[in-house]
Amino acid sequence: RHYQGKGLRWVVVGDANYGEGSSREHAALCPRLLGGAAVIVRSYARIHESNLKKQGLLALTFPNPADYDRIREDDRISLVGLKDLAPGKPVECRIKHADGATETLMLNHSFSEPQLEWFRKGSALNLFHSGSSGA
Repeated sequence: RHYQGKGLRWVVVGDANYGEGSSREHAALCPRLLGGAAVIVRSYARIHESNLKKQGLLALTFPNPADYDRIREDDRISLVGLKDLAPGKPVECRIKHADGATETLMLNHSFSEPQLEWFRKGSALNLFHSGSSGA
């Protein structure tokens, strides 16, 4: 509620096989409706990753699974260059630690161009509603 009240987007940072057992659409819909922007994990359960994309959330992975350990509970995370997001193009993640130290990581995604349209429109349903094409 704090983030919602201030209009701040937030991210989830998770471990391996994130979303296993929660492939239902609501598991991806709720983060979107609560202001989530992205989910950054070591790996996804396949169906859940697809559902996150359909809800317009960035489904990102660490290229090096050990990078998960570089993020701390009270970090501020900024995802840079999202207007230029393209298939196969890594996403820059800037991390500001509570002690003032900063780090930059590159994150991977598996979005196709039609799936990127879901992200740009806010969800697959928004894209459909707008009358634009998209798979």
